[in-house]
Amino acid sequence: MRVALVHDWLTGMRGGEKVLLELCRLFPDARIHTLICDAGSVAPEIEARVAETSYLQGLRRLTNYRNLLPLFPSAITSLNIEAVDLVISSSHAVASGVRPPAGVPHLCYLHTPMRYLWGESDHYFAYGTGRNFKRAALAAIRPYLRRFDRQSAARVDQFVANSETVRDRALAVYGRKAEVVYPPVDVGFYRPGPLAAPDGYYLSVSALEPYKRIDLLLESFRELKRKLIVVGEGTLLHQLRRDAPPNVELTGRLEDEELRDLYQRCRAFILPGLEDFGIAAVEAQACGRPVICYGKGGGVETVRHGVTGLHFAAQSQAALTSAVMEFERMEWSREAIRTHAERFSTERFHSRMLSLARAAGGCA
Repeated sequence: MRVALVHDWLTGMRGGEKVLLELCRLFPDARIHTLICDAGSVAPEIEARVAETSYLQGLRRLTNYRNLLPLFPSAITSLNIEAVDLVISSSHAVASGVRPPAGVPHLCYLHTPMRYLWGESDHYFAYGTGRNFKRAALAAIRPYLRRFDRQSAARVDQFVANSETVRDRALAVYGRKAEVVYPPVDVGFYRPGPLAAPDGYYLSVSALEPYKRIDLLLESFRELKRKLIVVGEGTLLHQLRRDAPPNVELTGRLEDEELRDLYQRCRAFILPGLEDFGIAAVEAQACGRPVICYGKGGGVETVRHGVTGLHFAAQSQAALTSAVMEFERMEWSREAIRTHAERFSTERFHSRMLSLARAAGGCA
């Protein structure tokens, strides 16, 4: 089966790119079409597969790609997909709007409908210079982008959602049903370390963007005075480093081996944002470490309250601080946590996606 892969943009290795990497491994002859690819920003296995970028690649040198949002619809529809049996898009923005060759089915792995179009724009523009202008600009183009998004969804032959949370969003926004296939977690690589008491620090791994709510972590740990390590890059890195109390360290991006070591030795992993799924939280559990997470969205599906971690009910400093205090009064079984994480293995993802791809491509 000849497969073409489509991804929104390639500017860093986050959760969506980890899914794309496994799709590359599942379909070793597939080529990738994308709006933008920054050299050296993603795994070599991904970068080597890029067959095409859009006309936005040239404009990327002049401005932040986020400023090109009004051009995303025309750019994604300009991509020239080769003759294949199946197109698989990996979409959290406009990749679902790609136009396959006539008669070629399109399976969309949906990370989420565009958050900034469907109810969460305030979180995206909560900080930074020009935020009021950006809010006004988005409000002006939102009707156009929503029309494109819904029209694109209507052309997709099969949706696959990365969680029940996203399945429900797809039904609410697009009126489309979706299968749920959880993202792949490399539970062979992410595994418990040598038997020993954990170190005294807490850990969070995240894109440093406003909607991830790392600000809550800084507020809570300023009061708690426990050590916190935050791993990740994003537009807020410098601001968060400036605002962080002395007990909080922001490392930037780390290599996988360094990250695994931090997972294995942390006291607990903390997930403060409303996640679509939250791969990092499952990686931490695969290393046998409990998770403290916001009790809505993907965290509810990946963290068993009272068994593999705790949910806190409100995105507030008080709720997060209280959850950390409650966590420290409890006992945790790293064996139970590890066993729970194994249900999100790469092998399960491969099996489910291959079955759905074969069915969509007429090769069942």
